[in-house]
Amino acid sequence: MLEDTMGFADEHVTPLVDAGLGNSAYLVDLGDGRALAVDASRDLRALREAAARCGLTVAFAADTHLHADFLTGALQLAADDGATVLASASGHRAFPHTALGDGDEVDLGGLTLRALATPGHTDEHLSFLLLDGARVLGVFTGGSLIVGSVARTDLQGADRAEELARAQYRSLRRLTELPDATEVWPTHGAGSFCSAPPGAERTTTIGAEKRANDLLAAPDEDAFVARLLGSFGSYPAYFARLAEVNRRGPALLTGVPGLKPLTPARLRALLADGAYLVDARPVTEFAAGHVPGAVSNALRPAFATWTGWLLPPDVPLAFVLGAGQDPDELAWQAVKIGYDRLAGRLDGGMEAWRAEGGPIETIGLVTPGRIGDRPVLDVRQDEEFTAGHLPGAAHTELGDLAAAGQEVRDGTVVMCGHGERAMTAASLLARRGCRDLAVLAGGAQDWVKATGRPLEGDR
Repeated sequence: MLEDTMGFADEHVTPLVDAGLGNSAYLVDLGDGRALAVDASRDLRALREAAARCGLTVAFAADTHLHADFLTGALQLAADDGATVLASASGHRAFPHTALGDGDEVDLGGLTLRALATPGHTDEHLSFLLLDGARVLGVFTGGSLIVGSVARTDLQGADRAEELARAQYRSLRRLTELPDATEVWPTHGAGSFCSAPPGAERTTTIGAEKRANDLLAAPDEDAFVARLLGSFGSYPAYFARLAEVNRRGPALLTGVPGLKPLTPARLRALLADGAYLVDARPVTEFAAGHVPGAVSNALRPAFATWTGWLLPPDVPLAFVLGAGQDPDELAWQAVKIGYDRLAGRLDGGMEAWRAEGGPIETIGLVTPGRIGDRPVLDVRQDEEFTAGHLPGAAHTELGDLAAAGQEVRDGTVVMCGHGERAMTAASLLARRGCRDLAVLAGGAQDWVKATGRPLEGDR
């Protein structure tokens, strides 16, 4: 049974990992030229490439829950491919779909998809059991059971976190009744702010989780709830709005999103009208010279997360890119989390801005051994700071910086793990009027190596 099940997964289930958001979508070859897509993002590039390689047409698009961290691609698949959207009836989605309740089954043409109500991560959460006749092939668990953990239950408000954690406990008990050999295909994974632990594995089995998942080892419901609620860190601000957008249904894309070129004069006009300017170049290039007021957010896998955490969703965004950076990649990163008001990119980059006499600002980079007695602001996540930080460093998570009321002295050195988040923070502080800021080129361990001094709180 185990060999048969694993063989099916290897040959017919293609995980599509979004490393930046820490999530996986799945493309399932149904064996007749059609496919099932599970938890597909609005950025369908990888899924379409995988389907094309295998000669598949997506006939079904299933969503395990109303996602908070990305816009669903199910509607786009319905519009473009004629896919049938499968989702929870209790999600009350405002667009055509096959509404499923607990135990409902969908004939996929030989295989069967059975809905299992597994509330907890969200109220309307479903897991999807994939069956070949009576044989269990695997289960798409969304955020109910993930590798080494379960997904967070506080996305619908802290006041409901315990109630949903108790629902999550009952859902897990149900999932662990499946055969140990059952393949588990979660949506959330390492890097997700939906509360996944670090690690390289994206899929697992029921048996493996019974043996190794600390939350499943909790002796009773109260212990489980205490462990789960105690594990939550912060999460991006945009999580609070995307679930409702997914319930209503995101706007369909009529083509490939892109960034039109902007002259320096047009960029000035946009900024005067309230647009934000995002500089996606590497930290060193931003430090050397940027448009005053620009927000640094280097184009990397985490670009979407920090865009959604820090930038308003209802104002136009303009961009500065560096040589070799892909404007299409940047546009996809933005639209997959609902940032559709993309005004364009500075044509010719900073060279064109300089050539027309545009003002330039700089932010210094400081090596770990040259901080001296300057004040330090650490903008890493709470758990990173607690694990070890520079003596005397102040701390505010980057995601809280815009709302933080703390005073930041001129001359502060801002630091994170490598420099990208710190430069974002420094650019936000510069917009607030802070001056003579610098960014640490490196992280806490680089400071230890340069100075020979220990960190505070190191464990």
